[in-house]
Amino acid sequence: MDYNLKFFEAAYREIVEFIGRSLREIDKGSIESFVQHLVRAYNTQCKVIVVGVGRSGLVGRGFAMRLRHLNIRSYVLGETITPSIGKGDMLVAISGSGSTQIVVAAAEAAKRVGATVVAITSYPDSPLGNVADLVIKLPGRTKLAPLDDYFTRQILGIHEPLSPLGTLFEDTAMVMLDAVIAEVMHRLGINEDELRKMHANIEFI
Repeated sequence: MDYNLKFFEAAYREIVEFIGRSLREIDKGSIESFVQHLVRAYNTQCKVIVVGVGRSGLVGRGFAMRLRHLNIRSYVLGETITPSIGKGDMLVAISGSGSTQIVVAAAEAAKRVGATVVAITSYPDSPLGNVADLVIKLPGRTKLAPLDDYFTRQILGIHEPLSPLGTLFEDTAMVMLDAVIAEVMHRLGINEDELRKMHANIEFI
């Protein structure tokens, strides 16, 4: 059967190609520093607390779960079991715009008590970027252009991504964080069998 999925296929290709191109734009030094921080968290058993709002929060939850599979003490801010953060701990803050109030407030609070703040954002000069100890800059469209601006850009021939809202940032963040997990696994000498031992074995049917 022939399906007319022109926009689906175009958006799919655009997202995949964008993520592929983004690898050239990501500063490898910041990734190296992030990996070293996570290896230290494993060795010292300090806490890693992840914060994000909306879809960025969902990406953060996935990352926190993988850290837990690596036996790193990871938590998601806002959960009832999340403990306090202190000196030597790490906050991983995800915000495409770098100006999400809840995320910025969390970063400022973590910084005041001596925790290391890692910001994942498209805007290093944002409020979040300015408070962070380490910034990982990811390319990505973080919000929908205003309607008038959208049509102006189209008339001028300026490409407007097909993917909605912040999709490109969030998709790139998810892939980057999964790749970071793979690097940390390699450095710690942990294989998938060991990860599987930490995977949930009590699940809803």
